Amino acid sequence: MPDMYFDAGRIVRWNFSFGGQLLAVVPVRVVAHGADGLWLWMAGGSPVWEAQLPEGRHIRDIDPAEWPAGGYRLVPGRWYEGGSLIFEPSGAGYAVWWHFAPEPGSAFKGWYVNLERRTRRGDDIDVADLELDLTVAADGSWQWKDEESFAAKTGHPAYWTVEQAAEVRAEGERVARLAEVRRFPFDGSRCGYRPPAEWGRPPLPPAPSVLARPAVRPAARSGEVPAQSGGPEPATGGEGRGGSYGGEGPAGEKELSASGE
Repeated sequence: MPDMYFDAGRIVRWNFSFGGQLLAVVPVRVVAHGADGLWLWMAGGSPVWEAQLPEGRHIRDIDPAEWPAGGYRLVPGRWYEGGSLIFEPSGAGYAVWWHFAPEPGSAFKGWYVNLERRTRRGDDIDVADLELDLTVAADGSWQWKDEESFAAKTGHPAYWTVEQAAEVRAEGERVARLAEVRRFPFDGSRCGYRPPAEWGRPPLPPAPSVLARPAVRPAARSGEVPAQSGGPEPATGGEGRGGSYGGEGPAGEKELSASGE
C-alpha cells in the first residue's frame, strides 16, 4: 500500500493496458482513499487517450507478433458510457465497477468485476488487464466474461502461464462467492451514488510518452478475499464502474466503452 493517500476530488490518470500495450488513459476523480482501498469516479463522456488499432479490431484479436514494438498510437476519444464508481481493494487482483446509466436518471445498471494487476506511480494508476472478468446483475446473479479468450491466451509468453491463469480464475471465484451471498461489494451499498455536481468532466491529460511496457504478469495469490466493511465512505453529493475500440463519436472522435466488446 502506498505511503500516501489521495485526497478526495483529486484527478488521477487511469492507464489501461493489455499484454504490455497501453490502450487507454482516462482522467478520473478520487472519491475516497484509505487502508481498505481506492475509490474512483469515471464520469460518463470523459475525454480519453485511446489506442488506434488497425481496422477497428480489438486488441485481443490481434496476434502479439503484430503489435508495434513502441506501442499503438493514441488518439483523443471519449468515454461514452454512463458514469462508473470503481473500487480497487488494497492488495486484491480485481476492481469492482458500479455501472450507471447515462444522464438523465443515472440509474444503477449492475456491477462489473475486472480481474487485473495494478501498480501506482505518483498520480498514475497502471491497470494490466487479465482478460477474464465477471458481470454481476443487480439481483446478485453473475457470469464469467471472455472465458474462451482467456483460455486461448493462457501459456502465451505475452500473457500468463497455466499456473497464473489458475490463480486469476480462483480470484474471480472468490469474488463470485461474495456476489452469491450478497456481501460487500454486492450488498446494494453505493448503488445510489452521485458525485459532487461541481466535479463535472475532468480535462484530457497530456498524451503519455510511453505507449508500451513489459507485460505485467499476475502475482501468485492465496487465501480468501478479505472481508470488507464497506470501505471508506465516498465523498458524495447524494447517497450512495478496457475497452472496445471502434465507432465514431462527436466531431469524429473515437468512442471508448467499458464493456470490452
